[in-house]
Amino acid sequence: MKKSRGWLLRWIWRGVAIFFALLFLYQVWLFAHICWWVKFNPSSSAFMETRLEIMQDKNPDAALQHQWVPYAKISNNLKRALIAAEDASFVDHEGFDWEGIQKAYKKNLKKGKIVAGGSTISQQLAKNLFLSTKRTPWRKLEEAAITLMLEAVMDKQRIFEIYLNVIEWGNGVFGAEAAARHYYQVSAAQLSADQAAKLAAMVPNPRYYDKHREARGLLLKTDIIMARMNDAEIP
Repeated sequence: MKKSRGWLLRWIWRGVAIFFALLFLYQVWLFAHICWWVKFNPSSSAFMETRLEIMQDKNPDAALQHQWVPYAKISNNLKRALIAAEDASFVDHEGFDWEGIQKAYKKNLKKGKIVAGGSTISQQLAKNLFLSTKRTPWRKLEEAAITLMLEAVMDKQRIFEIYLNVIEWGNGVFGAEAAARHYYQVSAAQLSADQAAKLAAMVPNPRYYDKHREARGLLLKTDIIMARMNDAEIP
């Protein structure tokens, strides 16, 4: 009996050791990608690949609208609008906006459901680049770990440049250049302040707003972002 129990414990410990070894290797794999992307642009993201699969289930010929453009060729209007809308303290924090998280928690607690999020631009990028759309405690922990890696290896401008090029802006529309052309038939460099504010207002629910471009909530949020843009600090 003792022999059998000892054998079982050994196998349990081996299983635990293997699990942590694989977890460590996965973190190394993530970190290696992030280091590579300091100098080289990601051609896709986990979220883009997921959306493409969903689209191709309905239409095998479906393709994403996406074109990478360098930071300098994206309108400062859009940069200010996104900072104002998504993460006002982006240039100052180290990946997490603790004050914003606390405010979101209190707001959600008061409403009894999730109505606000405290995710920073760095956290949103971590999710988009690597993670599935399923909300699990494991995913939140992994998101935090990736956010720390991004902030440790990249400067704010590079994080923001990648974010601007990979976030979703409509059904199959990804990145600032594709969004500018999809909605306004101009390049990302030519976006006006009001166009940029409206694009920033779309970010939380882009597929819905792609179909409902004059939604009352979208227009109200656009006006709020416009009022805040001049105070937004961009990297």
